[in-house]
Amino acid sequence: MAIKIRLARGGSKKRPFYRIVAADSRMPRDGRFIEKLGTYNPLLPKDSEERVKMDVERIQYWLGQGAQTTDRVSRFLEAAGIVEKKERSNLKKGEPGKKAKERAEEKAAKAAAPAEENAE
Repeated sequence: MAIKIRLARGGSKKRPFYRIVAADSRMPRDGRFIEKLGTYNPLLPKDSEERVKMDVERIQYWLGQGAQTTDRVSRFLEAAGIVEKKERSNLKKGEPGKKAKERAEEKAAKAAAPAEENAE
C-alpha cells in the first residue's frame, strides 16, 4: 500500500480549508484517509501561526514508514525545517509566452528608434 501525505479539501465554495492527511494513494482526494496530521487554511495571512498546523511527530513517523509527500505538503515541511529543501526546476513556467515575447521585441524596437534619432 503506497501512503501519501497530502491535502484533503474541506470548507464551502470559495472558502477552502484543507486537512493534511496520510492516505492510501489510490483513495480520492477528499475520500478515506488513514490519519489526520494537521490543517492548512489559505485564507489566513502568510505570517499567521494558525495558517499551517502540523503534528510533527506523526509526520516524521509516516515519512519513516516510506510515505511520499505531495509538492504542497513538502513545501510546508521545508518551511518548518522537517525535511531538507529539494531542487525544483520548472524553467518554462517563468518564461513569457510567444505573444508576450513579440510585444517585448516591438517595445524594444520602438524605444531604440527615438534613441538613435536623438543621438544624431
